[in-house]
Amino acid sequence: MNDTTPDSLIPYDDIVQDALRGVVSRVLQRISDEGGLPGGHHFYIAFRTRAPGVSIPKHLMERYPDEMTIVIQHRYWDLVVADDHFSIGLSFNQMPANLVIPYDAIVGFVDPAVNFALQFAPKDGEGPSPDDSPDGPEPPPESPPEPPEDGSNVVTLDRFRRK
Repeated sequence: MNDTTPDSLIPYDDIVQDALRGVVSRVLQRISDEGGLPGGHHFYIAFRTRAPGVSIPKHLMERYPDEMTIVIQHRYWDLVVADDHFSIGLSFNQMPANLVIPYDAIVGFVDPAVNFALQFAPKDGEGPSPDDSPDGPEPPPESPPEPPEDGSNVVTLDRFRRK
């Protein structure tokens, strides 16, 4: 028998990521339909600012050139949920801004009120390449030293036992 798993011709990872992004869409549609967030729910949504279809004001793009996290809680307006994106009005330093965020740009969704979180891999071609860093690619991490084989890593629990 062969212990290696064959490469799949079906992109399961991409299909699962798209389905989970659908969770974000459904949650946003629900709060849009209900006119607000129920109870103590609030959301942190992280997204790639340079992903295709993202539209944010220039001053925010300059401040967050790669990734940005927004908070949807008390003060937001004009939430519009579409099949492939959502748009929302938020205030940044008391300056109103309208944002358009495709679901494909989202890399994280958190509802801290109920300890719910989703993390997404960037779509193909969106993540920064290790070769893009100014210092070149990062060296591989050093491997940890091998543990000694002489039994010195054994801890006795006798002194903690009840007598």
